[in-house]
Amino acid sequence: MNKTRQQELTQWLRQQSTPARRWLRLSTLLGLFSALLVIAQAWLLATLLYQLLSLHQPRERLLSEFMLLLLCFVARAVISVLRERVGFYAGQAIRQTLRKQVLDRLNVLGPAWIQGKPAGSWATLLLEQIEDMQDYYARYLPQMSLAALIPCFILIALFPVNWAAGLILLITAPLIPVFMALVGLGAADANRRNFLALSRLSGDFLDRLRGMETLRLFHRAQAETDNIRTSAEDFRQRTMEVLRLAFLSSAVLEFFASISIAIVAVYFGFSYLGQLDFGHYGHSVTLFAGFLVLILAPEFFQPLRDLGTFYHAKAQAVGAADALHTFLSRSEAVSVQRGTQLLPVGEPVTLVARDVVITSRTGNILAGPLTFSLPAGKRVALVGQSGAGKTSLLHALLGFLPYQGSLTINGIELRDLHPENWRQQLAWVGQNPQLPALTLRENIVQGGNVDEAGLQRVLILAGVDEFLSALPDGLETELGDQATRLSVGQAQRVAVARALLKNSQLLLLDEPGASLDTDSEQCVMNALLHASWQQTTLLVTHQLNQLAEWDEIWVMRAGQLVQRGAFNTLANIPGPFAELRAQRQGTIE
Repeated sequence: MNKTRQQELTQWLRQQSTPARRWLRLSTLLGLFSALLVIAQAWLLATLLYQLLSLHQPRERLLSEFMLLLLCFVARAVISVLRERVGFYAGQAIRQTLRKQVLDRLNVLGPAWIQGKPAGSWATLLLEQIEDMQDYYARYLPQMSLAALIPCFILIALFPVNWAAGLILLITAPLIPVFMALVGLGAADANRRNFLALSRLSGDFLDRLRGMETLRLFHRAQAETDNIRTSAEDFRQRTMEVLRLAFLSSAVLEFFASISIAIVAVYFGFSYLGQLDFGHYGHSVTLFAGFLVLILAPEFFQPLRDLGTFYHAKAQAVGAADALHTFLSRSEAVSVQRGTQLLPVGEPVTLVARDVVITSRTGNILAGPLTFSLPAGKRVALVGQSGAGKTSLLHALLGFLPYQGSLTINGIELRDLHPENWRQQLAWVGQNPQLPALTLRENIVQGGNVDEAGLQRVLILAGVDEFLSALPDGLETELGDQATRLSVGQAQRVAVARALLKNSQLLLLDEPGASLDTDSEQCVMNALLHASWQQTTLLVTHQLNQLAEWDEIWVMRAGQLVQRGAFNTLANIPGPFAELRAQRQGTIE
């Protein structure tokens, strides 16, 4: 990562601190107050030592100084706890804002964009990389201000006592951040490479986990295990490289801080021996001055030490921000403009397309030009080879892919409709059912108010009632993460029930019977066929022998509609549909 890119990411990270600005200011103020207590504590301690050792004052006369010193210790401990709590709130507010930005952007971009990367990569982006920005906002940003202000306060306290000691600290202090920054440049680049490796490892591991049965079937389990072992070893080495650079940064800081404190100690030692006679203001160097300077010298470098400790958090945040900034900036450039027009709820839907060309977010043509009309209430089955553009057409209708040309809904251009309003009119069932809610009931009703009679009707129609009694709590059963309590066929039936329960005007079906056993497929397709009479329906399917009852068959090839007609007509004449049927039958045989 070059220096310009690091500066760009650092500036972007600072811009994200707006939601927690008040917490960051409070953290800085608490740090400054703690510094003032450190100076007061050092002054009291030097005074006590001077009074006891040089002036031989009785301890009873110094009781008030002892109590003040104890109060400083207690106050510093309380402030330290408060700073930790405030820093956590600052990081939490920013992390929540960043996650919301990413999730909102993914919601706008839709599944057509999300499917371009493995699920593990998105999990790494949302969890690992954003989480690794916590210490940057909670610790590093406030410490940057404190590292500049606290040494100034200490110098203000020391110069009136001994200008030579203050000058030594002033001259040696800049060496620490300079060398620390040089080491940190390499740490940021190592962190970026580490996050890229983690993203790839997460995505590969999840993909292999999902395909475990297939790998075993083709005797690839051991080979993929070896690949994962190699990737994990590579990630371990990258992690150790990051830690090595972090430890080097701390070693550089401690080295120069120790040299500076040693020079101050040597100066006072020779002054007490009478070899040096400068730094004071008309009097010899006193024991009080020596105590005060030597107590405050480590505290002078402590903010820089803390900054060095947290500098690794900055390098880590810069490395994590690389992929996040790239995603947000690129997705912003390809996001579709959101319309504002509203479609009346409950009005039958008619689709009319004229020379529609569907493109990816990056401008690649996926299908088209397409010209068709889908009247209200009509039921159409869309068939074709894989890659013909069928799913792309559904994604465009859902508003997840941009298009050129004209695609109107009841006379209103689709791109001008408000996305949420348009999707309220839709019901969609895809190949991979998603059941994100906690219980079975919540996944079906989706927070809406439905009567129990209507709910029971769709449960029977979708075939959910066949396995409902086997669940421990019926409709209130918790399904677990990714609906692990249900089989794929059962989850698909739940998705069908959800679509049937929704009062939609357009039903979009994308291979709803894929990956199902024969009984589940038959149940799902029968339920959807029954539901298709209630609204405009567009079905994408490879099951060509189950389409006799559909109004019309559309055949897609190479992104274009090449044939249309009723099932009996297309099945009995030469053409693309007859060729597809012959290929399917040959494959089955």
